[in-house]
Amino acid sequence: MARRTSEFPRDAGAVVTGGGSGLGRALSLELARRGVRVLVTDVDRDAAETTAGGVRDAGGVAFVETCDVRSESEVFKLADAARDHFGRDADIVCNNAGVAVAGPFADISSDDWKWIIDVNLWGVIHGCRAFAPAMQERRRGYILNVASAAGLLCAPQMAPYNVTKSAVVGLSETLFSEFKPRGVRVSVLCPTFFQTQIMASSRGPVDGEMRGLAEKAMTRSKVQAPEVASQAIDGLRAGRLYVVPMSDGRVAWRLKRANPQRFHALLAGGLERVGQLLGRLG
Repeated sequence: MARRTSEFPRDAGAVVTGGGSGLGRALSLELARRGVRVLVTDVDRDAAETTAGGVRDAGGVAFVETCDVRSESEVFKLADAARDHFGRDADIVCNNAGVAVAGPFADISSDDWKWIIDVNLWGVIHGCRAFAPAMQERRRGYILNVASAAGLLCAPQMAPYNVTKSAVVGLSETLFSEFKPRGVRVSVLCPTFFQTQIMASSRGPVDGEMRGLAEKAMTRSKVQAPEVASQAIDGLRAGRLYVVPMSDGRVAWRLKRANPQRFHALLAGGLERVGQLLGRLG
């Protein structure tokens, strides 16, 4: 790992939720590359230990805690654990833990709705509530909330995912302006497709065609987790509210803002039309 001069406070400490794999692992490695000590957290302790081992092998400093972000008490205990590990309150929190539910709206169960809201939305809310007060008190800190381009674009057959990620965007927009006068920077990360394990753990009546489209888009993406993480931390450090790392996401978001109804009418053409749109933008 080529180390970069730290752009954050000396001996800065970061907490990464969902750090056991995918983007969480990439964020942990990227922060360590910038000289930041990392507390890797996940519901799967073995996965978190693997990430922490990778950080240490590359010359970084890493700690591990198990945390289920659905639990308010566990996330608040995580803030205490970070203080113990770092010797002070965390400077950076990456609210990254997330899951997916997809399929036709009428076929998605209430249990799956509750599961994704508890992880994707309440997990982020808990993280902001647990870590932001200390940041505001010392008038310095960084919060990265991981949403998705789904929260900006809202494609069909992804209602639970779209709803939770849109809510994370709205929360981040609110906190950006609310926390900025108090020295706390808030960014929301909205990537499109890259290789991750989220589909493997997804719930809902996802048919083979939709799963195939998603997996194809993940594989062919020219921007993968390490680049997404690098752009996310660059944006966080620079104080950018929106970090949209892929060109297809930026173009699609621009098209939607220009004519929202026409954009969604195009998506109404079905999965084949969505695939064609992704193909043109990718």
